[in-house]
Amino acid sequence: MPDFAECCNPVELLDLSGRKGLVVGIANDRSLAWPAAMHFRQAGAELAITYVDERTKPHVTPLAARLDAPIFLPCDVAVPHELDSVFDTITDRWGTLDFILHAVGSVPPADLHGRLTDCSADGFSDAMQVSVHSLIRMAHLAEPLMKGGGSLITLSYLGGERVVESYNVMGPVKAALEATVRYLAHELGPSNIRVNAISAGPVMTRAASGLTGFAGLLDATARVAPLRRNVEADEVGRAALLFASDYTGGITGEVLHVDAGVHVESPVAAAEMNSKSENSR
Repeated sequence: MPDFAECCNPVELLDLSGRKGLVVGIANDRSLAWPAAMHFRQAGAELAITYVDERTKPHVTPLAARLDAPIFLPCDVAVPHELDSVFDTITDRWGTLDFILHAVGSVPPADLHGRLTDCSADGFSDAMQVSVHSLIRMAHLAEPLMKGGGSLITLSYLGGERVVESYNVMGPVKAALEATVRYLAHELGPSNIRVNAISAGPVMTRAASGLTGFAGLLDATARVAPLRRNVEADEVGRAALLFASDYTGGITGEVLHVDAGVHVESPVAAAEMNSKSENSR
């Protein structure tokens, strides 16, 4: 067996130098994808950054500039061919891809705020297309570019595992996303492509602001979580960096909870979370 000096560096650093990554889901500097992108860049990765539409472009443009992103393109995953165009550009410019952060989700407000029982077929389909099938499509397009292996990372939430009041249709959607992670991990594993999800605790982002009772959910989570606080966006970003690095080379099909530990708490604690969320309506 080699001794420590032969097998280990004296200083361990997460280094993504020379690697290429795609980040989909930055809407502004409060997006969970933003601190992740900063950590990727600070670790030496070169990034392709997308924005949803012309309305969000002014908010994302300065962030892409801070990341020195050589590829900056529109990508509404619900619009035919926009995602294909992003991958065509990556193929032409780089010819390779090492990791993807998939941080997108959407549902019509009427379906988000209403009961799952009353969800429309179109609303459910739209939510599944944007939140789940877009990951499948990215995996399909990325596979030929990840010749030496790679990492696909997506974002989930505890509402995909247990009922969280007011999460409504997004609960089944996130459950489908987490199941998709496992099946993609199974299929892409032989190509050394890892697929994992980060189940992030509640963070005040643009998307979260649309949830009814979100302020109460933040308060209740901080009360019942073992760490007695909510997580910060930067903590989620550091977890994404870990998944993009070789330090998680043996991990795939995983849902990593970055939620101050709230997922381990009892049904009584979950009931308090739901009560707080409901009472803050």
